[in-house]
Amino acid sequence: MNIEVHNNSTHAFAEEALASFASLATFAISKMKLHPDCELAISLVDEEEMSSLNIQWMGQPGPTDVLAFPMDEIRQADQSPGLLGDIVLCPAYAEVEAARLGHSLQSELELLTAHGFLHLLGFDHRQLVEEREMFALQEEILREWRT
Repeated sequence: MNIEVHNNSTHAFAEEALASFASLATFAISKMKLHPDCELAISLVDEEEMSSLNIQWMGQPGPTDVLAFPMDEIRQADQSPGLLGDIVLCPAYAEVEAARLGHSLQSELELLTAHGFLHLLGFDHRQLVEEREMFALQEEILREWRT
């Protein structure tokens, strides 16, 4: 399994904090019964870069908290190795949501990592039924990983 985490943001993170994102992704890969040799990149970027990505790929102005870019269209229980894709997180944007919800930036970024991971597998939340399924699975992954 090859999971890379890159902090390209101006937020300083301890190595343990960055390692937690890789640990969470490793757990999620196992939980979703994917091939253990799947590859994934997680990047933390500033609002300017996130805004640029959001405009370029989603057609939406301004930054957002997480973007996911699937590569090999791997789905749950897929046992072929491949490139899952990239998860891009914006700590500055996520920090506002973390404060609003009363939890740490680290917790918010972990939630966004799980959220982005599920998007890489094709999960979405455009419809209420999809949202319920995705968010329940997201919470299950986080809960089990944290225990």
